[in-house]
Amino acid sequence: MLAIILLALLCASASGNAIQSRSSSYSGEYGGKGGKRFSHSGNQLDGPITAIRVRANSRYIVGLQVRYGTEWSDYVGGTQGDLEEIFLHPGESVIQVSGKYRYYVKKLVFVTDKGRHLPFGKDSGTSFNAVPLHPNTVLRFISGRSGSVIDSISFHWDVYPSHCNTC
Repeated sequence: MLAIILLALLCASASGNAIQSRSSSYSGEYGGKGGKRFSHSGNQLDGPITAIRVRANSRYIVGLQVRYGTEWSDYVGGTQGDLEEIFLHPGESVIQVSGKYRYYVKKLVFVTDKGRHLPFGKDSGTSFNAVPLHPNTVLRFISGRSGSVIDSISFHWDVYPSHCNTC
């Protein structure tokens, strides 16, 4: 009798997991194969993306840093070029990233759910358009490869964090 009850609970648990909807997705990798890998996967635990710093020169996206909640990620990339910083409005999220690349990332345009377009870099190269696969999901963190420039970039999408107290 105990075995039947355990089997029934196991089956109920398995079927419950099967109908849970997926929310995470991945876009990328856009760019070349050089540089050293980086990932902000742990930074997403600090909260949603609240600001973005991008350094660009006349040809490439040189470096970037992202603020998650109130904490900045490590800076990745090089030091040449102009640094720009954009803050998202409270509750605003990135829902699309487009850009250009060749061997390196050349342009990034972050699009928010408030209709803002935040462009960085130069308009040349192969185009890409990164969007989440699932509805009601937003950009949660960035990964890629960097050296003296941002060699490649990827975007990771999921639901807006419900546990965020500082958002």
